[in-house]
Amino acid sequence: MGEDFGMRVSVLASSSSGNATYIETPGHKVLVDAGLSGKKIETLMQSIGRDLTDVDSVFITHEHSDHVRGVGVLARRYPKLSVYANAKTFAALPKSVGKIPEDQLRLFDMGATLTLGDLDVESFGVSHDAAAPQFYQFHHDGKTFTILTDTGYVSDRVAGTIRDADAYVMECNHDLEMLRTGPYPWPLKQRILGDQGHLSNEDGADALMDVIGLRTKRIYLGHLSPHNNNKPLAHLTVASLLAQQGLAVDHDFRIYDTDPAVADPLFVV
Repeated sequence: MGEDFGMRVSVLASSSSGNATYIETPGHKVLVDAGLSGKKIETLMQSIGRDLTDVDSVFITHEHSDHVRGVGVLARRYPKLSVYANAKTFAALPKSVGKIPEDQLRLFDMGATLTLGDLDVESFGVSHDAAAPQFYQFHHDGKTFTILTDTGYVSDRVAGTIRDADAYVMECNHDLEMLRTGPYPWPLKQRILGDQGHLSNEDGADALMDVIGLRTKRIYLGHLSPHNNNKPLAHLTVASLLAQQGLAVDHDFRIYDTDPAVADPLFVV
C-alpha cells in the first residue's frame, strides 16, 4: 500500500453555465456533475495534471444542463465510468445527454451513503426546481468535503447534515440588486429568488455562518451567475458578513473564488 495522501479536490468549473468538480483518494477518482462538453472537461482535467481515463465514477446532482451536458459523452467514451444518480433524476435527464449504457447506471437514493472503498459518499436533498435534486458530502480518513449549490434555501436538516466540514463549495449565485435591476425577465427573476431557486451572496454567507466549524479551513464560492454577480462582489460580501459575526476570515479559514472556465488547483482537504 502506498502512502495515503488524503483527499484531493479541484473545482474544475463552477457557474450557471457549467459545473464539474474532481475528487480523488488513493483508491478512487470521481467527478461531481459533468455540465460542460466532454472535450472541455478533458481539457480542465489535463490542466490539473489528471486524466479522465482514471476517473471511475460521476455523481449527478440533478438534470439541469449546466450539470449534465457532458455526462452522456463521457459515459460512452469511457465504458468503465459508473454514473450515479437517483431514479427521478435519471428519468428526467434531457434527450440531449443521449444514451448512457445501462451497465454504467448506478442508482443512488437521496439520503443514502455509498461506500466506495476508501471513500464514503453521502447524499442529501435540496430545494431546487428539478425532479429530485441531491448534493453530496465526501468523507475520507476523517476529512469531509461538501458541495452545496442549486438550492433556494438551506433547511435546518441540510445545515445539520453538512455542519463542520473541512471544506465547502457554497453557492453564491447572485447579488440581489444586480438580479433585480438586471436583464432577466421577471418570471425568471422570481424563479431564482424563490425557495426552489438559488442562494444569493447573502444567503450563502448566512448558510456558512450556520455550518462553519472548528475543522473548516476552505470555502469555495460557487455557481456564480455571469449576468447577476461577479467574483469580487461575491467574495467581499461573504467575507464581510462572516467577519461581522466574528468569524476570522484568512485566519481560521480562507475563502476562494471559482471560475466557469479555469480549474482551481488541486488542494488537500
